[in-house]
Amino acid sequence: MTDGPALGVVLAGGGSAGHVNPLLATADALRRRVPGARISVLGTAQGLEAQLVPERGYDLVIVPKVPFPRRPGPAVLRFPGALNAAVGAASSAIKALDADVVVGFGGYVATPAYLAARKAGVPIVIHEQNARPGLANKLGARFTSAVATTFASTALPHAVRVGLPLRAEIRDLDRAVARAQGLAHFGLDADRPTLLVFGGSLGAQRLNLVFSAAGQDLLDAGVQVLHLTGAGKEALAPARSTTGARYVALPYTDRMELAYAVADLAVCRAGAGTVCELAAVGVPAIYVPLPIGNGEQRLNAAEVVAAGGGLLVDDASVDAAWVRGEVLPLVLDRGRLDAMAAAAALHGELDADDRLVDLILHTAGRS
Repeated sequence: MTDGPALGVVLAGGGSAGHVNPLLATADALRRRVPGARISVLGTAQGLEAQLVPERGYDLVIVPKVPFPRRPGPAVLRFPGALNAAVGAASSAIKALDADVVVGFGGYVATPAYLAARKAGVPIVIHEQNARPGLANKLGARFTSAVATTFASTALPHAVRVGLPLRAEIRDLDRAVARAQGLAHFGLDADRPTLLVFGGSLGAQRLNLVFSAAGQDLLDAGVQVLHLTGAGKEALAPARSTTGARYVALPYTDRMELAYAVADLAVCRAGAGTVCELAAVGVPAIYVPLPIGNGEQRLNAAEVVAAGGGLLVDDASVDAAWVRGEVLPLVLDRGRLDAMAAAAALHGELDADDRLVDLILHTAGRS
C-alpha cells in the first residue's frame, strides 16, 4: 500500500438483498484489509440498505430513486430532471469524501453514481451479481475497464469473474461444526434428513403452496422440513406426524447460516445470492427459477447445475406429485446428496470479497 491520504471509497447499490449483501461484504473486506479506509454508501431511502447499512456501521447517503422508464408515459418526461437530481446527490457525496474510487453493484443508485464519477474523473469499479447484467451496469461498463462478475457467462466488456462477495457468517461457516447449534435453534432432530425450503427474502408462493400440500408425505417418510415462507406469506404445516418428524414453518430467519448448516437438501429460487451461498457452503439444491423477468435466475443456476451441485426444475413442473416423486427420493438418498454437496463446494467460491477488493485497490492506484 502506498503512503498518502486514507483511501476513500464510495459504494453504490441498493434496493434488494442481491445488491445490498455483496456491497456490505465488500465494505467489510475493505475495512479489514485497509483499516483506515473512508467508506460511504449511496442508497435509497426505501430499500433494505436504509436499515442494513447504518446497522453495519457505515454512512449512508440517500440518493433519489430514479427508475428507468421502460414505456412511454409521464415518467419519461420526469426522468431527465429526476436523474439530474440523483446525479447531483451522488456528486456531492463523491466530493465530500474526496473519493479515490466509486464501486457500483447495480440497482437504482448505481447509474447516478457512475455518471457522477465519470463527470468528476473518479475511477469506477463495477460488480454485476447476476448472469444477465442489468441496465445500470451495462451503462457503467462503458466508463471503465474494471468490471467484476459473479458468473463466467455474464456478457459485459472487460469482465473478470471474481464470484459473489459473501457475508462473513456465510463465508466462514463450517456446517459440521454449526449443525448442532442449528438443530437446537430451529427445534429439529439430529437423526433425521432435513429439507430446507425457501424462496429468498420475499418468499415464493408456489413453493409455499406445493410444500404445504406435500408436507404430510415428507413427514410420513421421516423427513423433517425447515420452510422459510417469506414475510407476509404463509405455509400450512401438516397437523400431525406419525414418525415424529417436524415441519417448522417460519416467515424468515436472521440466522440463515444455521439454516444452511442443518440442510441436507434445499429447494429454492435461484437468485444470485442464493446460488452462490449454497454452493460456497456445499449445500445441494433443487433450483426453481422465478418464471417472470428476463430469465436471469435460470442462468444464475446454470453453472453449479452443470458442475453437478444442483438440479434445475421449471416452476410449472413443481407440484405435490413432483415433491413425492422427485424431492422425497432425493432427500433420502445419502450417497447422491453427498456427491452433489461435494460438487457444489468445489464450484463455490469463498474469497470473492478479497478478489474484488484487490481490483478496487488496483483501480484506485493503491495496490
